[in-house]
Amino acid sequence: MPFVVNTIPNILDIVFKGMLIGIIASAPMGPVGVLCVQRTLNKGRWYGFVTGVGASVSDMIYAGITGLGMGYVVDFVSNDTTRFYLQIAGSVMLLLFGIFTYRTDPTKNIRKPGQKKGTLAHNAITAFLVTLSNPLIIFLFMALYAQFAFGLQPDLPIDMVVGFLSIIGGALLWWWSLSWLVDKIRTKFDQNGIKLINQIIGMLVIVGSVIILLSTLTSLHLYHIF
Repeated sequence: MPFVVNTIPNILDIVFKGMLIGIIASAPMGPVGVLCVQRTLNKGRWYGFVTGVGASVSDMIYAGITGLGMGYVVDFVSNDTTRFYLQIAGSVMLLLFGIFTYRTDPTKNIRKPGQKKGTLAHNAITAFLVTLSNPLIIFLFMALYAQFAFGLQPDLPIDMVVGFLSIIGGALLWWWSLSWLVDKIRTKFDQNGIKLINQIIGMLVIVGSVIILLSTLTSLHLYHIF
């Protein structure tokens, strides 16, 4: 019975943090984000959503590589002092990422719509390849893992599976929500809308990283209340 009592909160913690990581990693309006918006407007909601699905599969590969790499040094990061400095580094990286996102103009990635819709599978595969071509996302996952103390240990396979599924679940939730929103307001959505979404995302990341950085520095660890 104590095993069940102790395990359920741990699993819920992994699910929450994993979904949050998946959302944060997917939200910035990079090339695939703009592509999702464009395809939703030009081809329909499901074409936009499968674009996000393709990106999520690629993100899972990089999330897995990052998670396994950090999982093998779990004894190292379990030290309180080491974890403290890693969380500080993760907060700073997220802050810089938020500033970069806020200042970036995603409309530069906009392309003129083609004449053919293509199949849903084709749209997903092209998004997968676009995302796979950017291995720098590994650094974002490293920052997120460090910040949220999200350790995926190879000797705990159930926790690892739940963690990975939670990350892809968070990513899919973001892409579903984005394609739904764009489809609902398609008549009012333009390049300014894309810029606004990107700036809001950047600002949320900036504010969140600053709050967590301050809480880490003061040893409050506010995110533990979740």
